[in-house]
Amino acid sequence: MITTPETRESSGLAGVLRAVGTGLMTGLLCVIVLIGAAAIVVPAVTGSTALTVMTSSMEPAYPAGTLVVVRPKEVNEITPGDVLTYQLRSGDPTLVTHRVTEQHRTADGGYLFVTQGDANPSPDPGFVREVQLRGTVWYAIPWVGWVTQVITGDVRAIVIPIVAGALGTYAVWMIVAGLRERARDRAAR
Repeated sequence: MITTPETRESSGLAGVLRAVGTGLMTGLLCVIVLIGAAAIVVPAVTGSTALTVMTSSMEPAYPAGTLVVVRPKEVNEITPGDVLTYQLRSGDPTLVTHRVTEQHRTADGGYLFVTQGDANPSPDPGFVREVQLRGTVWYAIPWVGWVTQVITGDVRAIVIPIVAGALGTYAVWMIVAGLRERARDRAAR
């Protein structure tokens, strides 16, 4: 192969663009893996639950679409300022995530909590009883909740393998392309 200044310059530019593209795609892949681990693996390993904030009652801390990871907490450790997830009514699957504003002890030693959404002008009606508690917010990931709401049930069974396959294929392609480039560089020397 005959190299001229023009071919060296274009191959140098192509190499830089390829390196930038590889870096960007590697970064994107790492972000996706980290979000997946934070949204799926960590909750599964720690006995926590990932939930999506569906309303704006907890803005600005947790806007609608935020994925919150809720983990169980001893009732006597829940204090005002904690963000609590609880059943609206005992036995009802509807969950609410609001901030604890007051903690009260009952005559029999139990606990009652007053909660309020950060964006709400007044406290929630009634007390939250121990039997309604699901846990407190451990951490949150903005916007990821919308993705989990769209990718549910049957859609998840299709989308997850396709995305995983595409990412795996891309990773293999990048490895093979890198090996080919190294082989070409060695042959050119």
